[in-house]
Amino acid sequence: MPTKKKQEAMLNQVIEMKLTELHPFKNHPFKVLDDELMQQTIDSITQVGVLCPLVVRPDPGGGYEIISGHRRLRASELAGLNTVPVIVKNLTDDEAVIFMVDSNLQRENILPSEKAKAYKMKMEALKHQGKSKDLTFRQNGGKSWTVEKLSQDTGDSVRNVERYIHLANLEPALLEKVDNKEISFTPAVELASLSQEEQQGFLDAMDYSQNTPSLSQAQKIKSKRTMHG
Repeated sequence: MPTKKKQEAMLNQVIEMKLTELHPFKNHPFKVLDDELMQQTIDSITQVGVLCPLVVRPDPGGGYEIISGHRRLRASELAGLNTVPVIVKNLTDDEAVIFMVDSNLQRENILPSEKAKAYKMKMEALKHQGKSKDLTFRQNGGKSWTVEKLSQDTGDSVRNVERYIHLANLEPALLEKVDNKEISFTPAVELASLSQEEQQGFLDAMDYSQNTPSLSQAQKIKSKRTMHG
């Protein structure tokens, strides 16, 4: 790890860094898939190199945490590179989460699970940054300002933002079925209200019957739970 003085000199500069010094962002919600798009990125890097630097921050535990550029790192590995251009930024945990989410949400193809987890992470980071603001907003009868801010930043409606954040409560196996279009978005949001145990039971029943739930079925399951709860 470079000395503090050297780290400060590196800040906001484009520098070449060894791949071995970089590691993924903690709980990074965006999948890095070895798909056709990845192959296109590898081909581009092989021909012209990494044109857009990765954004990283120093990790007190050693090395550097990637804030933006997980796909470019993977493509660089597969292309056989030893170093990549990076910009080092000194960001707090909350600032890093917001930067990471914002830079990834610009992509065209984002899975429902990715958006759900990313929205929730950014909402929590915004809450940490303005606890008193959130409390005042709620006391005045408004929606959480964090949801309003997410809506403004993403172009998604407030209702949609709330639904995606709620979707993050789904069990990973159910979220995967939403990504694979085995469960539609709206029934999935209803199912996210169920307990972990109930979701697992629903998943088992779905796998057994090979059926995809409709919105009305999801609502019935949710209403039964409310009646017995």
